Amino acid sequence: MRILIAEDNALLREGLVLLLAGEGHDVCATVDNADDLPAALLEHRPDVAVVDVRLPPDFRDGGLRAVVEARKHLPDLPVLVLSQYVERAYASELLAQSASGVGYLLKDRVGRTDEFLQALQRVAEGGTALDPEVISQLMVRKVGDDPLSRLTQREREVLALMAEGHNNGTIAGMLFIAESSVNKHIGNIFAKLGMPTPESGHRRVLAVLAYLRA
Repeated sequence: MRILIAEDNALLREGLVLLLAGEGHDVCATVDNADDLPAALLEHRPDVAVVDVRLPPDFRDGGLRAVVEARKHLPDLPVLVLSQYVERAYASELLAQSASGVGYLLKDRVGRTDEFLQALQRVAEGGTALDPEVISQLMVRKVGDDPLSRLTQREREVLALMAEGHNNGTIAGMLFIAESSVNKHIGNIFAKLGMPTPESGHRRVLAVLAYLRA
């Protein structure tokens, strides 16, 4: 897998390079600022990009803004945001751009390297990998203005775990219910959101994005 890394912290950047190279991946480019990121993405067209939010020169949301801009030209570019912060405005825009290949993890909450590698693989394959804290901060809704109001509490729990990138079997274990029950809940979610069954990966991601954008 060809991976581009945008990270200004030299120790973290080189640590990611060593980790990914050790797993047999090709780090095709690294950048340490937001200004160089769009051109690097267009030049190298990686299989997935790992991007920090707050990059030089302004140390605000330059990394995320650069990715949003690059995805206008590379709409299928999978992106895993790896940051200490949740930037709601541009995170929402990133999620709105495409129904596949989006992840947002918080650095301080990545406890194991295998979790990071699994999330990166899911994003590269067109899935989602969203930290629960990111989901929580993006889900700010006005009372009475919730298009997902028809979902039951259990269906919302299933959809939240889908947003984190878990498969049906894992969701069943986390909620202590049968996998067949998870399948039924997901079918109900698709139906209530106007996404006809049977389940597909694309519908699954669309449901997640509808959840986050609501």
